[in-house]
Amino acid sequence: MKKFFTLFLLLIGFAVYSQSDDNPVVVTPKVEKISDTEYDLIFDVLVAEDWHLYSQYNPEGASLPMIISPAEGQTGYALNGKAKESDTETEFSEIWAMDEIFFVEEAKLTQRITVQDTSLTTVTLNFKAQVCKEYCLPFDEDFTFSLTGEKVSQTVAEVDDKSKTLSQSLNLDLKNTVLLKSSTDTSEDESDNTLLNIFLLGFVGGLLAFLTPCVFPMVPLTVSFFTKRTEKKGRGIGSAVLYGFFIVLIYGLISLPFHFLDTLDPEILNSISTNIWLNLFFFVILIFFAGSFFGFYELTLPSSWSNKADSASNIGGIIGIFFMALTLAIVSFSCTGPILGSLLAGSLSGGAMQLSVGMVGFGLALALPFALFAMFPNWLNTLPKSGGWLNSIKVVLGFIELAFAFKFLSNADLVGHWGLLKREIFIGIWAFIALLVALYLFGIIGKRYGKLTFFRVLVGLASLALAVYLAPGVLEKPMWNQNKLLSGFAPPKFHSIYQKDNHCPLNLNCFKDFEEGIAYAKSVNKPVLLDFTGWACVNCRKMEENIWSQPNIYSLINDDYVLISLYVDDHQRMLPEEEQFDFIKSNGKVKRIRTYGDKWATLQAANFKTASQPFYVLMSPELEVLNSPQQYTDHTTYYNWLKTGLDRFNTK
Repeated sequence: MKKFFTLFLLLIGFAVYSQSDDNPVVVTPKVEKISDTEYDLIFDVLVAEDWHLYSQYNPEGASLPMIISPAEGQTGYALNGKAKESDTETEFSEIWAMDEIFFVEEAKLTQRITVQDTSLTTVTLNFKAQVCKEYCLPFDEDFTFSLTGEKVSQTVAEVDDKSKTLSQSLNLDLKNTVLLKSSTDTSEDESDNTLLNIFLLGFVGGLLAFLTPCVFPMVPLTVSFFTKRTEKKGRGIGSAVLYGFFIVLIYGLISLPFHFLDTLDPEILNSISTNIWLNLFFFVILIFFAGSFFGFYELTLPSSWSNKADSASNIGGIIGIFFMALTLAIVSFSCTGPILGSLLAGSLSGGAMQLSVGMVGFGLALALPFALFAMFPNWLNTLPKSGGWLNSIKVVLGFIELAFAFKFLSNADLVGHWGLLKREIFIGIWAFIALLVALYLFGIIGKRYGKLTFFRVLVGLASLALAVYLAPGVLEKPMWNQNKLLSGFAPPKFHSIYQKDNHCPLNLNCFKDFEEGIAYAKSVNKPVLLDFTGWACVNCRKMEENIWSQPNIYSLINDDYVLISLYVDDHQRMLPEEEQFDFIKSNGKVKRIRTYGDKWATLQAANFKTASQPFYVLMSPELEVLNSPQQYTDHTTYYNWLKTGLDRFNTK
């Protein structure tokens, strides 16, 4: 969930020429022969000052990663994995709320190939990447390498008259265009201190894990362990603190392997929001975890692990305390495992750093009660006795796991365009789960554990209130606005059983074709809101559900503008054969336009030198740009932006 930032368009040659903001990257291709069938094709890259060129391993959902692939129509050789990269830098991005991997000043990419056709004398590779500073430029170029050592002349591909005509139609004759020096600005709400949010989420998960029947009863055993071994109070407090530290360390170490995976292949960690099969995998996993909480089966690690850890805990000093903490982690796995699994699934799309922060939060919440009770054993007398209430918490957690499972199924449904889990069906499932939680806590269904206490009734009433709040969401016109609670969880409103899924947000009348939208705007003499959006664009959905839905903004878009929504990642819909063409770029090279996504992404990159979404442009039907383009922002800024554009259109 997922955000796309930009592609990148540069004029590149074999000779090194001066770098500037218009040409921030210079690439020099070289060849090294390894054997009669293997060659290293090398890209030596110079990057202008203050610019970042993003790595092949940059996480999805952030700046676009580099891709090196065979040029169109190339055969007779195969790539040996991904290209080797020179040293990269990693830095946390406030825009994407994740670590990004990039090159500064220079880069060296070495792509090894195996030649299968011995008569092959040249090989052409496509180099696609992006380079960013305050704004981003797309780069998509072919480079030809000579395998015989002879100099290769770069020639501009010939295109037919149809391609020339269609290419010219994508190069708009824009008037009063404003340079996009602030096109990457975002509101403070967008970053939202994501790492802190992930930490708090993990902390809450740890507190819930502490209140499960696998963990809570271990408190007296832990306190007994420390009081028997420690005679001095000061030493006992130090041991308790060390014990808590080791618990946090153990859960933090669980995320360590993912940092290596994040470096080698970040798609493993960051493609959850758009990958159909990973979403389906997590759907099945969370259903499985829910079953364990319901008591259908128990998840346990091998008993030999806990036995060995428990034996090692008898060793004195720091090592013994560490193994005592490890014993807790292993023995409590049947309850903590499903919660950790949910945290894993929810955090991986943000990368290994978010996962580590969540795990540390989880470990801290789990460690604090044990450490505090070990310091102050008299507090044990204030704890309620273990009993049926712990099993009740476990069952409620099972229902929560079940609800989140359907979120992953919804992601797969949206990306795959299956139309199975419409918005109303999704909300209905969540409302039903909330109702089941209430009925369980009231003792109407399931096996009742313990008495009907005040707290149990209170939580049951809260679950019932949630069910009542969600229930109207199954209607065509809900009785109240559910956007604030469901934004980012439920499918978008246009994914509805009550209307044709035309991908127009908020039931607005929108055009999916630029030319058709412009023609209509001329006929009604209204300005155009050009909306570059995407299926996997999380911020696009947030803008639509939380900003566009505001009455003053909605009325402006609906009454005073012609909305043209162009999905730049719509690569599943092919253009009709007669509409596919070779786009002639500014450097004379060509790019094949096959899908609607290709067409709209090229339209954006060619005219606005950026490809981040959401990206909004206000223009007249005569293609006069009315003010500076806008991206993800707050309500007030967006409203003033729309008003300014409308005022300029009415006074021109």
